[in-house]
Amino acid sequence: MVKKDIDWLAVTALVTAMLVWASSFIALKSAIGPLGPMSVIFGRMFVASLCFVYFIKSFTKLKFNKDDIKYIVLMVFFEPCLYFIFEAKALQYTSAGQAGMITSMMPLITAVAAGIILKELITKRLIVGALLAVGGAVWLSLVTSSSENASNPLLGNTLEFFAMVCGAGYAITIRHLSEKFSALFLTAIQSFAGAIFFFPFAVWEYNNIGFTFDLDAMIWTVYLGVVVTLGGYGMFNFALGRIEASKAAVYINLIPIFALLLAFFVLGEKLGFIELVASAVILSGVFISQMPTERLKQAHIRRKARKQQ
Repeated sequence: MVKKDIDWLAVTALVTAMLVWASSFIALKSAIGPLGPMSVIFGRMFVASLCFVYFIKSFTKLKFNKDDIKYIVLMVFFEPCLYFIFEAKALQYTSAGQAGMITSMMPLITAVAAGIILKELITKRLIVGALLAVGGAVWLSLVTSSSENASNPLLGNTLEFFAMVCGAGYAITIRHLSEKFSALFLTAIQSFAGAIFFFPFAVWEYNNIGFTFDLDAMIWTVYLGVVVTLGGYGMFNFALGRIEASKAAVYINLIPIFALLLAFFVLGEKLGFIELVASAVILSGVFISQMPTERLKQAHIRRKARKQQ
C-alpha cells in the first residue's frame, strides 16, 4: 500500500480556520460589553450578508422542493438563531476560555444525536467519552469562582452547552442539505436569515438598554462578520476539497486550546490548576469518544445493508 503524503496546504488551512473560529470567542467577549449581545450578533450577520450580495443572482437559479425548505428552516432555527442567542448570553456570564472549552463537546454531542436520530453507530467508547466530557464540563463550571471575566460560570457554561446542542442539530441538518447545496449558499442563507432574525432584538436593545458606539467593539463586530464567517468557513471548505471530512473534523478539537491561549494573551484570562484539570477531563472524554473503531463501523454497515435487503 502506497502511503499518501500529508497535504500541508490543507492542514495549514484547517489549523488557520480553527484559530479564526476560536478567536470568535475573544471578539464576542470584547464587543458584547459596549454594544449588547443581540446587537453584536445582528452586526455580525449583517456584515456577513453584505459579503454575499454579489452571489444572490446565482442563488436564484437554484431549485428547491418542500423537503429542502423544511431542512433549511431547521438549519436556520438551530444556527444562527438559537445557537447565537445561547452563545451571546453565555459570554455575558462566563469567560471566553471556558466557553471555548465547552465547544469541544460539539462533535461528541453531534455523534450522540446522530446515533439517536440517524441511527448511526453508538459505541461504548462514545458513551464513556460523553459521560467523561459532561462530567468535566460540570466540574469546570462548579469549581470556577466568579470573576471580572466570568460573573456566573455555571450559568454561562450551561448556556454554552445549550448552544452546542443547537450546533449538533445544525450539523445533522447540514448533512442532508450539503448533498444538494454548496457551503457558500448555506452560509449565505444563515447570514441573511440571521440578520433578519436578530434585527428586532438589536432595535429593542437600542431602545431599552442603550449602547455605546465604541470603535473597538465595531471593529470586532466587522471582524466577526468578515474574517470569522467568511474566512473561517472559506478555509475549512477549501480544506474539505482536498482531504476527507472525517479527517478535517478532528481539527475541531483545536478550537478550545486556541480559545484558552487567545483568552490568556488577548483578554488576560487565567485558569487555575483545578480548572485546567477539569478542562483536561473534557478533552479526554472527547478524544476517547473519537478513537478509531473501524471494525465496529464496518460491522454496523454490514448489519444495515442486511436489513435493507
